[in-house]
Amino acid sequence: MLFKAEPSFPRKTRLAPAWLAVAGLVLLGDAAVLMLLGHFNLGVIVPAVLGAAGICMAWKWRALQQWRAARPVHARIWALGWGAAALWLISLLWFWSRLFSLGLEPAQVPPVQAIVVLGSGTLNGQPRPVLAERLDTAAALAKLQPAALIAVCGGVDWGEQESEAEVMARYLEQRHGIAPQRLVLEKLSTSTELNLKLSRPLLAERGVGADAPWAMVSSDFHLMRALEIAKRQRLAQAYPVAAPTPLATRFNAWLREYFAMVSSWLLGEV
Repeated sequence: MLFKAEPSFPRKTRLAPAWLAVAGLVLLGDAAVLMLLGHFNLGVIVPAVLGAAGICMAWKWRALQQWRAARPVHARIWALGWGAAALWLISLLWFWSRLFSLGLEPAQVPPVQAIVVLGSGTLNGQPRPVLAERLDTAAALAKLQPAALIAVCGGVDWGEQESEAEVMARYLEQRHGIAPQRLVLEKLSTSTELNLKLSRPLLAERGVGADAPWAMVSSDFHLMRALEIAKRQRLAQAYPVAAPTPLATRFNAWLREYFAMVSSWLLGEV
């Protein structure tokens, strides 16, 4: 009796669905936890999509291999798809590798006239963990340089009643004992570009000129883009100060920044 034999696949190909399923579950689980905590951005959505895709591919692996083996053009499409995925992953790892070398510790910053803290997000009138790390880092720098003004930047987040700047100022005053007269509140911005653009006139009113040395405090993953935006605005003598990213959201924040950098490049912001 004649029958068509099932195609046989190498051992490494047979192991692939197990690896895909494990990776998919990790990515989807990571995204699900952060969504339950109220985080919805590309750094969360992309892992969710990739995780779901990995699980689906593992489930339909045999059918996919049969489709690939059916025609040479299918095999080429399969190879091109994995090649594109590999190139994207390489570009992502290259981008992340560059982030490690950016930013100064507070004790390494030369004397400055102003400390500009870039906004990141608030929830229920409190700074989100990423923003809290930026504020803690800025407070450490402010204590080392007591003559520097501190500009806190950010408008009203969706669903909130106060601007980010007001929440940031209260946090610095109550948590770190920063004197209110040192604070400059920029309460209208909705982006990094506007954080920098709108805070400069407010600092100028307090005697900090455009050519004065200043420190820019932001998360380690965000400094590359913020520095490029500062350069485009011709803001000289900027000392970048890196705040650590909380471990629970580090992968997602760094992934989101990859897409933010691409978006800023396409929009001509960097």
